[in-house]
Amino acid sequence: MSSVPAATQITTLLRSQNITAIAVGSEVLSTLPNAAPLIMPAMRYLQNALVAAALDKYIKISTPHSSSIILDSFPPSQAFFNRSLDPVLVPMLKFLQSTGAPLMLNVYPYYDYMRSNGVIPLDYALFRPLPPNKEAVDANTLLHYTNVFDAVVDAAYFAMAYLNVTNVPVMVTETGWPHKGDASAEPDANNDNADTYNSNLIRHVMNVTGTPKHPGVAVPTFIYELYDEDTRPGTASEKYWGLFDMNGIPAYALHLTGSGVLLANDTTNQTYCVAREGADEKMLQAALDWACGPGKVDCSVLTQGKPCYDPDTVEDHATYAFNAYYHGMGMGSGTCYFSGVAVITTTDPSHGSCVYSGKNGSALLNGTSLAPSSNSTTDSGSWRAAGDVTSFVRIVVTALLLSVVTVL
Repeated sequence: MSSVPAATQITTLLRSQNITAIAVGSEVLSTLPNAAPLIMPAMRYLQNALVAAALDKYIKISTPHSSSIILDSFPPSQAFFNRSLDPVLVPMLKFLQSTGAPLMLNVYPYYDYMRSNGVIPLDYALFRPLPPNKEAVDANTLLHYTNVFDAVVDAAYFAMAYLNVTNVPVMVTETGWPHKGDASAEPDANNDNADTYNSNLIRHVMNVTGTPKHPGVAVPTFIYELYDEDTRPGTASEKYWGLFDMNGIPAYALHLTGSGVLLANDTTNQTYCVAREGADEKMLQAALDWACGPGKVDCSVLTQGKPCYDPDTVEDHATYAFNAYYHGMGMGSGTCYFSGVAVITTTDPSHGSCVYSGKNGSALLNGTSLAPSSNSTTDSGSWRAAGDVTSFVRIVVTALLLSVVTVL
């Protein structure tokens, strides 16, 4: 089959698109093993098309893999690929090595956390800071791991080294965290954790932190996914990985820096941290005590006779303290958590003379509001075309790292 038509199509697309890589299928080795023998011929065909168009230096060919093809992934230094895949993986890695293309990997710390039955701490999965004695240490290399993401990426590097491939970079083609799930079976699939994971992920990647094995080496990364999929089969959380719901409404506030948010949930972009409805009162009280103590929130307005004393309930007092801490910390990711008894909302909890921080706040990126026009923070079950603002946000999020075209 001639590669000239394919070369012509790619050249035509390049006139309007910034194509830097082509992904051939997705997780074929783990989900469609019978199609595995077809992967390399397809990749070589596309590579020949790029060579014919003199584009092979600018566009790379690869295929995304599930991280499940890596066995014995911790400690990372002991990792190796499923050996039954060697007939396909070995020539594929040699191909990537010869063309300068990356190993594409889908990394999901959420699933690693869920499958660990409590062995993996939630903070470790969410990039939250860990005390040194809580960091995972690879006994073979003495490398310290502060998050699941880095450990999985390094496991891929070590698995390649096991096959004598040492100069193929890793590109994370999918990663993210669901913002909703079954309340009893998937309690950690929620807005705050999704915000925390994706915000910390972006900061981690954009700072070019690298991994313990390859510090300072960039790991190109893509967030999964842009929109929720209301008809996707599987557990409840499978439908809710999107930054936006099916109507193009931001699912939660996404923090790109410690001082603001990229995506907010209403036209004013004002967000508040409040006590979660139905939260355990003892946990609320403990979180309130922490906020007013070690958290250094000025809770004097909650004393009798002061503006925010009434309603005199743990929930209302906790809401004031949580919100004051949240805004005092610049609305940074993870600052509205409080062991799961707090949640971000766009509803202003101010009442009477008790004014909450955030009334004059905004969520802007370079002075431009990125929120679609809606006051709803709930998911909608029907699809409509996204507006210009949503398209702009899609461009911003996609442009965080680079553009990828998927060839199925």
